Amino acid sequence: MSFDLIVRNATLPHKGSGWDIALTGGKIAAVERAITAEAARVIDAHGLLVSPPFVDIHFHMDATLSLGLPRLNQSGTLLEGIALWGELKPLLTPEAVAERALRYCDLAVSQGLLAIRSHVDICDDRLTAVDALLDVKRKIAPYIDLQLVAFPQDGYLRAPSAAKNLERALDKGVDIVGGIPHFERTMEEGSRSVELLCDIAVERGLMVDMHCDETDDPMSRHIETLTAETQRLGLQGRVTGSHLTSMHSMDNYYVSKLLPLMAEAGVHAVANPLINIVLQGRHDTYPKRRGLTRIAEMRAQGINVALGHDCVMDPWYSLGSGDMLDVAHMAVHVGQLTSREAMRYCFEAVTTNAAKVMGLESYGVDVGCNGDLVVLQAADPIEAIRLKARRLYVVRRGKVIAESAPQTTRLDLPGRPGEVDPAGYAPSGSSS
Repeated sequence: MSFDLIVRNATLPHKGSGWDIALTGGKIAAVERAITAEAARVIDAHGLLVSPPFVDIHFHMDATLSLGLPRLNQSGTLLEGIALWGELKPLLTPEAVAERALRYCDLAVSQGLLAIRSHVDICDDRLTAVDALLDVKRKIAPYIDLQLVAFPQDGYLRAPSAAKNLERALDKGVDIVGGIPHFERTMEEGSRSVELLCDIAVERGLMVDMHCDETDDPMSRHIETLTAETQRLGLQGRVTGSHLTSMHSMDNYYVSKLLPLMAEAGVHAVANPLINIVLQGRHDTYPKRRGLTRIAEMRAQGINVALGHDCVMDPWYSLGSGDMLDVAHMAVHVGQLTSREAMRYCFEAVTTNAAKVMGLESYGVDVGCNGDLVVLQAADPIEAIRLKARRLYVVRRGKVIAESAPQTTRLDLPGRPGEVDPAGYAPSGSSS
């Protein structure tokens, strides 16, 4: 038997080293210790990590690469970013939005990022970004799975035409119902917007992904309403609360009640560590809050937590490279997620956990899964995060679509517990 591609001597995130992966017809046909069959192309992974592709569960593709248009964010705050985006929206053209988005998608593919959920602002009555990104979605379908969220950036109830525009966007083919309850005029209107938007999702059979409590205000508790609506409407597993930065500042007793309710309702959580720590705490002196939500505590409750990039070179964030390992790296540090298990969880948060939020079918490195793989210049997920490992090969549906030469700088420093000899690090003259 002959295959389209065989990746030999791979280390898999949950199976260890010494695996061969055979792909044919765009699917994974075999994962075995030694595959003797031939293939049109063979890649020797040399014991390096082979992962399913990276997934960015929270992004804004309509704004990406627009840095400096029409001006820069001087305060670095979320609210100035929203105001700046409001200045840019009337200037948008479908061609410009699509051109920037396609450039970003080229970057994403090179990074092994093959699935993205992007929020698209529907508060422009022209729906310029909606039309542009629906076209982009069709163009990149051979390479990237793109989901679009109808996002009322200026408030579902606060913006005069947001309700009508959201329905128009969904009619055009936008996939998911979004919201921003903390940006409504009052807490009451925020809660009402959650209820109305969840009702729309039920009527249309869609998923929900809301920017929820992206604020330093510990009294912003719309995730509680979103959780309750999930239970009331039977939306378990179809609802995501993104950002959740107010949870960073909430009373611990209240959180001890909230998290079990989220777990019971099957609500997914998305943190965006690069952006959360830049935008939050801007009104603090010292001590200064960093705003990242409670990843460790949610994980302990069994809540599925994923990580998003959120922004790349736009009104809110002037940096970014489309590298989901950079996102995981920041989560490890800011979330103090430094146990071996927690670091591996951060890798899962940009792969399998995020794929679960998107509802991606046939995702993974198992027989029958789509032939989508990334060969990383790292021995395991922890080393991949530590080094922000180079993507040596990116495979989509059994075909190599991007590849790069290995980094030649010596990277094989001890770091895995079995390789570290404490005596080798003892100070001179020490007996320890």
